[in-house]
Order: sequence, then structure tokens, then C-alpha cells
Amino acid sequence: MKKITKAVFPVAGLGSRFLPATKAQPKEMLPIVDKPLIQYAVEEAVEAGITEMIFITGRNKRAIEDHFDKAYELESELEAAGKVKLLETIRNVIPKHINCVYVRQAEPLGLGHAVLLAKPLVGDEPFAVLLADDFMDAAPGQKNVMAQMTELYEREGKSLLAVQDVPRPETRQYGIVSGTAHGERTELLSGIVEKPSPEDAPSTLAVVGRYVLTPAIFERLENIGTGAGGEIQLTDAISALLEQEQILAYRYEGQRFDCGSKLGYLKAAVAMGFKHKEVGTGFAQFLQEFTSQNDLAQAAQPKGPATVTPLKTAAGNQPGSTPVSSDKLPAVANSIM
Repeated sequence: MKKITKAVFPVAGLGSRFLPATKAQPKEMLPIVDKPLIQYAVEEAVEAGITEMIFITGRNKRAIEDHFDKAYELESELEAAGKVKLLETIRNVIPKHINCVYVRQAEPLGLGHAVLLAKPLVGDEPFAVLLADDFMDAAPGQKNVMAQMTELYEREGKSLLAVQDVPRPETRQYGIVSGTAHGERTELLSGIVEKPSPEDAPSTLAVVGRYVLTPAIFERLENIGTGAGGEIQLTDAISALLEQEQILAYRYEGQRFDCGSKLGYLKAAVAMGFKHKEVGTGFAQFLQEFTSQNDLAQAAQPKGPATVTPLKTAAGNQPGSTPVSSDKLPAVANSIM
């Protein structure tokens, strides 16, 4: 069975839901603590053994290419200043053995079109697709989601879609699959439909932004034409591919944050803030103090600007200076997430 060595990152979207923050920078470069969204997705692919990253870009996306390029002047300045840790940090943004390729998507013709543009680079190989908007946090003690999927592909040899259960009213926001039980965390697909109404949805299993696909998908993408929104829909191509080969839906182990929405983005920032080695305990302390001194339920009501109580700290102390034990972190997290 061929190993997955190539990954496609569709990053040409405008990020209009985050304007004005995305007016002059790609939404994929929005930071979660101290790394941009796209770097987390690339790191996930690297940890899964993938060595060639294919970015499908658009206008105003040069910052992504610059981020994964070598920064000679910055490295020289950091080296001269003796800032060894920072120097190693930027040198390790992308490992030396990883190859990055950039393809321009001239027209906004949808996710399927973006994947199709990778065909000359992917060739006759299975490949991964990762959507940086879907921030995946691995379950404790588990490999990351893409690593789980590449290992499953090596065992099964079938295209894979990462799925999760969603509330039925939210099915209109996703591609929804139907199928039959195949394994402990997998289902054999019998159908897939793009953004059905809740009453028409065949299930509540939603496709999220991780795929492993065989090269047969390209022929389907070339022949399906445009679908919903006048775009080439990857969901439609997958539905057509079901006529040719078996496809599995995989219930991944981990937590997903929809960073294409403001609320999902904030949740991801909080979750990763707790885990951050440098600021985690201080951040948790701040949130514990903040939530104890403010009625968050009342502050969240849409009645104009919320009144926020300043943190009460001992004289001379900064908020967050007292460490919070790790056993209290879940309680703090649950109070705001």
C-alpha cells in the first residue's frame, strides 16, 4: 500500500468573516497563541509522515509563502543578539526535509476546484487534504488526526473522510454522510450530500476538514461540473466516486474547533492557551479571576457594551502571577467554553 506523502492545503479563501483583520493578511495567518493556523495544520501533516505540502493560494496570500520561507535577515539579527531560542523557533517553522509548493487559484471556484489544481503535483498517488480553518486538537495520548487517518489508509486502502456528530439543526452547514458500520470508528459510505436541510439530512454525521483521497477523485472533479453556489464541490465528486470505489467515514479521536467562525477561533485560542508551556498557568489564573469577578452570562446579553470588572489583585502583583494547579484547569475551561 502506498504511503501518504503529499498534502493539499486550500488557502485561497477571502476570510470575509474576520474582516477587517483579514483585509491585509490571510485568515490562515491568524495566530493561535504564537503560531498561525496554517502552521498547526502543516505540523499535523508533518507528524503524519507527509513530506510535500501543496498550497492552493490566491490574491493577498504571499504571507503564507513568506512564513514557510527562510528569513535570512531576521535570523542574522537574532543570532547577533544571542536570542538562541527564538532563532531555533523560526528555523523550525518548517523542517528541512519538507518541500513546499504553491499553486495559484485564479478564480474562486470552490474547494473541489482547489483540490483539482493539485492534480499535476499529486499525480497517481493517494494524498491528504487539510483545511486550516478546522483546527484539530488530538485527544490526550493519541496521535494527531491526520496521523490517525494515514495509518488507517495504510490498513484499509480506501479514501477517508473525517466526520463528527453535529446537532441536527447544524446539518445545513456541512456535507452529511450516510453509511453502515464498518469498524470501531469507521462507517462504509453509502451517500453524501452537501448542506442538506435538517429535515432532509440522512444522518447527523458531518464531514470536517480532513480527507485522505485516492487519485481517482481527479477524474470525478473534472467531470462533475459546477454545483451549489456555482462552484465545483468536493462533496459532489466524492458522491460520484462512490460509484467506483468504497469510501470510509472516520470518527476521529480529538477535538475540532471551527476557526472559520469567530467563536470557534476564540475557543481554540483558549484551549491552546491553557496548554501553552510558557503562559498556560498564568492564563488559567487570569481566566479564573476574571470569571469569578464577572457575571459572564449577564455580560453576554446583547444589551450594549458589557461592563467588565477590573481584576482585583494584591498591591504590586500582576494578574495571573499565582500559578493554577493543573487539576483546576478543566474547571476554568468549562466555565468559559
